[in-house]
Amino acid sequence: MVSIIITEWKIFFRNKLFIYSTIFFTSSLLTVVILGINQNNNQQLYRIKAQEHIRSQWENLEAMNPHRAAHYGSYAFKPLNTLNSMDSGVNDITGNVIKLEGHVQNEIVYSDASQSLTISKFGKLKSSLILKYVIPLFLIFLAFNSMSSEKESKRLKLLLFQGASLSKLTFAKSISVWIYGLFLLLITIITQVFFAQSDLEILLRLLLITFSYGLYYYIICSVVVFCSGTLRDNTSALSCVLAIWIIWTIFFPKIWGNTVEKIYPLPTRQAFKTAMKEDRSKGIDGHNPRDQRREDLKQKYLQKYEVDSLKNLPINFDGIVMQEDEEYGNLVWDNHFGNNYDILQKQKFLFQISGIVNPFASLQNLSMGFCGTDMIHHLDFLKKSEDYRRYLIKTLNDKHAFGGSKTGDWRWTVDSEFFRSVALFSYINPKIISFMNYYMIDLIWLLGWSLFVTFMIRYNIRKELLI
Repeated sequence: MVSIIITEWKIFFRNKLFIYSTIFFTSSLLTVVILGINQNNNQQLYRIKAQEHIRSQWENLEAMNPHRAAHYGSYAFKPLNTLNSMDSGVNDITGNVIKLEGHVQNEIVYSDASQSLTISKFGKLKSSLILKYVIPLFLIFLAFNSMSSEKESKRLKLLLFQGASLSKLTFAKSISVWIYGLFLLLITIITQVFFAQSDLEILLRLLLITFSYGLYYYIICSVVVFCSGTLRDNTSALSCVLAIWIIWTIFFPKIWGNTVEKIYPLPTRQAFKTAMKEDRSKGIDGHNPRDQRREDLKQKYLQKYEVDSLKNLPINFDGIVMQEDEEYGNLVWDNHFGNNYDILQKQKFLFQISGIVNPFASLQNLSMGFCGTDMIHHLDFLKKSEDYRRYLIKTLNDKHAFGGSKTGDWRWTVDSEFFRSVALFSYINPKIISFMNYYMIDLIWLLGWSLFVTFMIRYNIRKELLI
């Protein structure tokens, strides 16, 4: 079989179109990867500088009341990981900045898609676009030409009459084209490693990306060889393969995606905000002295410290009320956000199920997931930023309550030294090992498809149709 593969590659290199195409794909991938890395680095630099600027402002705040500082708040900027330059996933539409303040959980804003700047509309070509759409299409024509030329030249007939194994012959042709796809894929991966910052985590993710794309390319090549071997007419075979590719990559993902959203619909933005506001109003109101729940909390603390009035409390009751308000708001947020998270998980699982008939869907999930740009990674950032917001506001409320001021003394302030003591927000992208359970079903589908097409090639191609 090795000799057949070598022969196939000799035939490839005799074709000038193949050589020109290889030069084109190689140069295109190199250009796209390098430009993508440069663009990604610039965007990340802007976000780092913005985060540093926000931190500098926070550390140099004038003396103010801690609760006023809670309303002043801070900002969290979603960092771009290195592999965003390969596949941006949902990052272009999800936003990248979120304000962290008291009493409210803000939406993440300023997505690239929402900006009207020219830089947001152009120059967004990613290597994943070429790897997922363009290269597979070229592999289709390459594999098809390999089979059709053999049939038209009667060389395949001669080889079979001489006793050549049909299964080895067709399998070798599939492998020959697959190796070419791997070659282009490895160019992308090696360039990414060479020009971008890479640690063990990035290398592991790139290895998983290579494995995923490699399986998909093998499936594509095998499907082409199978169709060419089971359909006598070359035109019919090519039409069949192209129809499969179009359905896999264009029609089915869109149709199934819309179906999934109808089966498990997310609440609209307005409905979500309205429900949040309604539930939030059922808790204690930190700014309403007539609130009965505030009065009940007051009596609780008067009894706890065995005093008869707020002015005799050794703490600032206003800070206690503010934190109580926050704790209830956190429960509301956990409930509504948790519900949305569950819906998104159901949507993801249902979309993953489609991988049983569409390996491209599995590749999409794996490409975004291993690049750290899918919804799972985005939700992790939202959760971590919310955790920091809670830490920040609690720190301020505790300072207000136990820092030495008395109830009603809103003129009491803290200086910048205290603000500098508050920990900085720092988000670290999660390790892929901790998220692998989200992607196992996609890997299983691709492995299953690989075994299936191998079986079809070896045992279901009819000799009489090839000759």
